[in-house]
Amino acid sequence: MEGTAIQDLRGDSNLEIAGLAYNSREVKPGYMFVALRGNTKDGHCFVKEAVRRGAVAVVLESAKFEKDIDKEVAVVRVPDSRTALSKLAAEFYGHPYRNMTMIGITGTNGKTTTSYLLESILLSAGASPGVIGTVNDRLQGRIWEAHITTPESLELMKRLHDMDEAGVTHVVVEVSSHALEQGRVRDCPFQIAVFTNISRDHLDYHKSLEAYFEAKSRLFLGLRGGGEARSAKAVINMDDPKGRTLAGLTDATVVTYGQGRDCDFRTEDVHVSREGIEARLITPGGEIVVSSRLLGDFNIYNILAATAAAMCLDVDPGDVASGVSHLSSVPGRLELVRNSRSLSVVVDYAHTPDALMKVLEALTPLVKGRLITVFGCGGDRDKGKRRIMGRIAGEKSNLVFITSDNPRTEEPSAIAHQIEEGVRESGMEELGSIGKDMAVKYGYILDLNRGSAIARAIEIADENDLVLIAGKGHEDYQITGNGKTHFDDREVAAEAIRSKGTLDALFEK
Repeated sequence: MEGTAIQDLRGDSNLEIAGLAYNSREVKPGYMFVALRGNTKDGHCFVKEAVRRGAVAVVLESAKFEKDIDKEVAVVRVPDSRTALSKLAAEFYGHPYRNMTMIGITGTNGKTTTSYLLESILLSAGASPGVIGTVNDRLQGRIWEAHITTPESLELMKRLHDMDEAGVTHVVVEVSSHALEQGRVRDCPFQIAVFTNISRDHLDYHKSLEAYFEAKSRLFLGLRGGGEARSAKAVINMDDPKGRTLAGLTDATVVTYGQGRDCDFRTEDVHVSREGIEARLITPGGEIVVSSRLLGDFNIYNILAATAAAMCLDVDPGDVASGVSHLSSVPGRLELVRNSRSLSVVVDYAHTPDALMKVLEALTPLVKGRLITVFGCGGDRDKGKRRIMGRIAGEKSNLVFITSDNPRTEEPSAIAHQIEEGVRESGMEELGSIGKDMAVKYGYILDLNRGSAIARAIEIADENDLVLIAGKGHEDYQITGNGKTHFDDREVAAEAIRSKGTLDALFEK
């Protein structure tokens, strides 16, 4: 346990450890169990269970739980179990990051798209990138399901070990505020850190925007390169109000991007259409003409972020242009639902006020008819954003379908009514009834069945309209109560398009 503060040690300190676990159900004979304090459960309460399953060593914070541990089991008491777990995991998996370049991306929005762009650029440059992120963990030829954006330190080190074994040269990690707050990446030596932006999110956990930003800033405060030749770089969006603050906090070399002429990376001659984005990137290495099939003008920031990070790694400008052009879409990020009916239906992960605002503003110039928005808000999460998002949807859309997202343990109708308050503030009124052939121009509909809401929105849409289904993006499930069922907005939308014209029963509501 090198580098870990130890307050007390009982038992054999030379034990051979077969594995690590912080979930007692995953303990096997010969394992070391690390008791973590969580938001809802305390791992210390499961020490006896871990020992029963075969743990030969236990790491904990509180001495009062030692009485539950057999004398032949080694006990290590530390001031912070999470810190200990991170260092133990790095040691157990042989510090797998030593042979790879580590790139961390943090921010409220844009992390996933930036990671896909950077991955595509690195592939064009001949590198072998791996990605740990919101949609999945992946490298060429292998994909692992991602349960959260940034895994706990133990799973993170295991994944890095897998990638090292597979010959990965660069690892792109989406780093969440929760991960930074809880120290999940404290032992990852990032050579490059990217800041996309910050806006309201996760305030149920962080309590204030300042605390949220403070968590994000830890990625940059902790930057440390592997020597002078690989000194750390902080790639920062200077068009975000917190960008300059962040630039002043880090000791790393700051590389800036944005629209200001003083930015290291900026754009000129940007053209946005239904076909994508074309622009000239002005960089320290010269101009780069890029053509992207990604929708939305805000994606120019993601392109700039990925370009800046890549060029910090000495990637050739030609490989940047090639990588950007080869990425056709990102799962659940303004993802077009392909169909033969010439209907414009887009699925996006926008689940924060800022993200919803940017998506709606990006889509508005592309719509000839009505912009129809279908969305809800997740349960057991920041309640304060619901009214704000309702108001934004009402102000920026022609028609709004308020529905369920992942209600979790909250009552879906209660969440919907909080959203409804904001929609009504925008001046929208509820449409008491809406027939499938009605050419209604303005108003909102409350339909708590997400599948029904999506189908009804598509049924009334014509080829001049655009339907945005927001909030869940790439997710293929819906959480109601404590249960999870299969639900994919893209699949539901595709089926609704195929069935268009036969959905009379939906309009009996």
